[in-house]
Amino acid sequence: MNKLSAQAIVAATARRDAPSLPSNAATLPVTRAMFDEVMVRCYAPAAFVPVRGEGSRVWDQDGRMYIDFAAGVAVTALGHCHPAMVRALTEQASTLWHVSNWFTNEPALRLARRLVDHTFAERAFFCNSGAEANEAALKLARRYAHDKHGEKKIRVVSMQNSFHGRTLFTVTAGGQPKYAMGFGPNPAGFTHLPYNDIAALEREFAEHGDEICAVIMEPMQGEGGMIPGTPAFLQAARRLTTAHGALLILDEIQSGMGRTGALFSYMQKGVVPDILTSAKGLGGGFPIGALLTTTEIANVFGVGVHGTTYGGNPLACAVAGAVFDVVNTTEVLDGVKARHALFMEGLKAINARRKVFADLRGEGVWIGCELEAQWKGKAMDVVRASAEAGLMVLVAGPDVVRLAPSLVISLDEILEGLARLETALNRALA
Repeated sequence: MNKLSAQAIVAATARRDAPSLPSNAATLPVTRAMFDEVMVRCYAPAAFVPVRGEGSRVWDQDGRMYIDFAAGVAVTALGHCHPAMVRALTEQASTLWHVSNWFTNEPALRLARRLVDHTFAERAFFCNSGAEANEAALKLARRYAHDKHGEKKIRVVSMQNSFHGRTLFTVTAGGQPKYAMGFGPNPAGFTHLPYNDIAALEREFAEHGDEICAVIMEPMQGEGGMIPGTPAFLQAARRLTTAHGALLILDEIQSGMGRTGALFSYMQKGVVPDILTSAKGLGGGFPIGALLTTTEIANVFGVGVHGTTYGGNPLACAVAGAVFDVVNTTEVLDGVKARHALFMEGLKAINARRKVFADLRGEGVWIGCELEAQWKGKAMDVVRASAEAGLMVLVAGPDVVRLAPSLVISLDEILEGLARLETALNRALA
């Protein structure tokens, strides 16, 4: 048998037009049932399989069109296949995909510069998800306290019903025990307080202020029921952390990148955090997370103290840079506020025709529709009925229907989606 020379092998593998290995992957029949056959069942996806998206419209395998009020759980901030994102990804994909953090790269540096120039921050750290960003934030806060105050200052104060990710550290920080059960022993040193309860926060600092290294909270709770944080509560957290040498971490995984009508929600609350975490909308659908902080705090993370293989990936950062440039404009941010008004007007009109909502709350294009007492526990029924009506929506607990569409969803799509939502409500809550 003839053996290929090393030179021939190199030449063959270097050719871009080299024939690919035979594969049936592209033609393999795919159905929703395949999920149950081959996937770990951490999820219970809808009965239909989306195959194409454009703006705020999605089509399934049968060609049926859905209005998207979910945006991949507040991820696709500019809708599906936005031209600026497609262009950024295509150009970067033909240039440089990955180099690891043994090197740096231009898209990562450009994105960091954007974030630093337009926020409180002086330093950025990139990772792959919101959970990773919050994991890094909690590690950074504890390392900072360790280096500045000693080993006893480890307590983290979080909020009941909060959600900060699915790593063992972040599910422990989250205030929903169902996500942390069965994985013990969980990390120690966490206290959970009622959200928006200033008195409880003051008592905690009065009793344990010398042990608290950080307070972590969402400016508005998403998974916990779409509960806006009051400016007074966030300002109290800022005052108390400053007074006791602790750090204020704001989880803006969902609330950030224009979702509430500002680049980041903290800008509307009258507070400046020590650490901010971002993900979801930051990449517009491409996986990326970020931690933002000051130089002083960042300096406790020296070389080798923390890291991530794909963090700062050129593809992700190029896309995120394109998202940032579109979102961080007066046109888009003011448009979010105008869309909020249209959503609220339409939802109130639905409620006037048939009383289904006990409360309508939220900020920007991030709205929670809490069901009336007689319909408690029926939020998932509304989600399923919405799919049947050609609409994609979310829940925030068993009693709240959550709307989190693209920041640039058209007014016609809002009206059409609200009409489909009303149809779904009539079906689900008959």
